[in-house]
Amino acid sequence: MVWENQTFNSIFILLGIFSHSPTHTFLFSLVLGIFSVAFMENIAMVLLIYVDKQLHTPMYFLLSQLSLMDLMLICTTLPKMAFSYLSGKKSISLPGCGTQIFFYVSLLGAECFLLAVMAYDRYVAICHPLRYTILMNPKLCVFMTVASWTLGSLDGIIVLAAVLSFSYCGSLEIHHFFCDVAALLPLSCTETSAFERLLFICCVVMLILPVSVIILSYSRVLRTVIHMGSGESRRKAFTTCSSHLSVVGLYYGAAMFMYMRPASKHTPEQDKMVSAFYTILTPMLNPLIYSLRNKEVFRALQKVLKKRKLI
Repeated sequence: MVWENQTFNSIFILLGIFSHSPTHTFLFSLVLGIFSVAFMENIAMVLLIYVDKQLHTPMYFLLSQLSLMDLMLICTTLPKMAFSYLSGKKSISLPGCGTQIFFYVSLLGAECFLLAVMAYDRYVAICHPLRYTILMNPKLCVFMTVASWTLGSLDGIIVLAAVLSFSYCGSLEIHHFFCDVAALLPLSCTETSAFERLLFICCVVMLILPVSVIILSYSRVLRTVIHMGSGESRRKAFTTCSSHLSVVGLYYGAAMFMYMRPASKHTPEQDKMVSAFYTILTPMLNPLIYSLRNKEVFRALQKVLKKRKLI
């Protein structure tokens, strides 16, 4: 019991990603700027979809959930990184580390399933437009969204329970800018090989199943689009689907590189760079991809801005 209490009270040191050299200070300022842009973009996207009644459709409801997940994801990791860099206080407790791990893993998992739901939504809208309101009714849309959040949270709880069950010793220095599971496991005094195998299998399942749904949905969509008679309908379908596929490519490409490789192939430098990509850049790029290539979102934004000028 004493050892368990000592482990629970362990203080870790986040070594971070930046030093205080001029180059790294510039890069930190750049990351802080990207965080600010991503924060404002995703809040704007959620509020825009909420206030504009013409955007109250399943597709935009799912998009608002994606923005909410991205917003929570950047707030899970970036504020602590910025505080540690600016204050020089790099310590984090095990409960604090566990909180980061839970939200980080839960949000990544939830986003995996949500992207699959979004692909199914596009499949129904393009391949079965006359039955769209039946096959993608509001109740089913909410149910699949809640299921995405629930499955992601379940994954987070499992990983968190395992991480808190291990004992930690040694230098307790985490070679990362936040508490990532892969960076925390080498500090454990407990044998973690069985958990690492289980974690790898879970990551494969959580990535392969949604990707399979996405590939199946878009293969059907592509076949339908090719046989469309109207050039305008074909262009609109390609624009909508290419936006989603761009987000899928950014997200799953980084996630597969990070979590579908054996632990022996990981290096701290690679993990930091890839994590920075999909925890900082991707949340900033997602709203840009959807807003710039979507006339309805752009129109809703213009309408809100015009109202603001009239007030």
